[in-house]
Amino acid sequence: MSQLFVADVGGTNIRLAQVTESGITQVKKYLCNDYATIGDAIRAYQDNFPGVAFSAGCIAIACPVDKDLIKMTNHHWRFSKSQLKQELDLQWLDVINDYTAISMSLPVLTDTQKVQIGGGTAVAQTNIAVFGPGTGLGVGHLVPTAGGWQCLDGEGGHVDFAPVDELELVVWRLLREKYGHASAEEVLSGRGLVQIYQAIAEHEGKFADLTDPADITERALHSRCDLCVATLNLFCRVMGSFGGNLALNLATFGGVYVGGGIAPRFVDFLQKSEFRSRFEAKGRFHEYVAAIPTFVITEPDHGLIGAAAYLTQHYKG
Repeated sequence: MSQLFVADVGGTNIRLAQVTESGITQVKKYLCNDYATIGDAIRAYQDNFPGVAFSAGCIAIACPVDKDLIKMTNHHWRFSKSQLKQELDLQWLDVINDYTAISMSLPVLTDTQKVQIGGGTAVAQTNIAVFGPGTGLGVGHLVPTAGGWQCLDGEGGHVDFAPVDELELVVWRLLREKYGHASAEEVLSGRGLVQIYQAIAEHEGKFADLTDPADITERALHSRCDLCVATLNLFCRVMGSFGGNLALNLATFGGVYVGGGIAPRFVDFLQKSEFRSRFEAKGRFHEYVAAIPTFVITEPDHGLIGAAAYLTQHYKG
């Protein structure tokens, strides 16, 4: 039986699924380190389904994909797209960036796979933006086309960090002194949480002893550390400002989505924070952005869902 597959590959895990007319199914996760090559991991997945022969696939991966040779940034796997297609005996194979997959998932996410923060109503078939604080800061835009959707690639996480208030200036100064340049990623990421924490502690003359972003977040959520609460509040405010900038850049009346591994951990905190007010704080364009909704993606398999949407749109077999 011929079947389609998708994969979502990060530095630690590879998630795989089959694609049917109703969506993805048979989702399984493997440790990348358990397999010498990505081909070995895909074959291990296929071995679970005797009689199934994959005819086409789409792999979403966290690294550049513009050349035939794919070299993972945070893992030792490297492979040729053309050779992998031949090795797996596929009619069709495409390898896309992980944020292309995330972007492609946005139009098909249901209300149970996302949480809206604040007001605004999405307008169908209009531009959409997504950004995701995690290990780094990924950014993507999605625009409607005659044949479906087109993802606009870029490196939006590395734009300049634009401080809005005095405390953010404190963070900006620390980053400028440390790196010579203050990018948005150095604030909106796991290490960004730590650097915000360090900057506020230094500003207030307090001892900064935490180095794990998860620890800072956990203490903030349980109100066990005033410094951690201040850190997470500033993080949410900067996310709001950054998201509002994306909305202005491309008139994203389809919505601005927050993905990544950090924000879904504290949706309730985000709801009560100044995230949305800062998203809308765009001076004369307040009403313009106030109409644009913001969402947090809560679906853990959104990378696979997006890869499946990409495959369905592009594979004509």
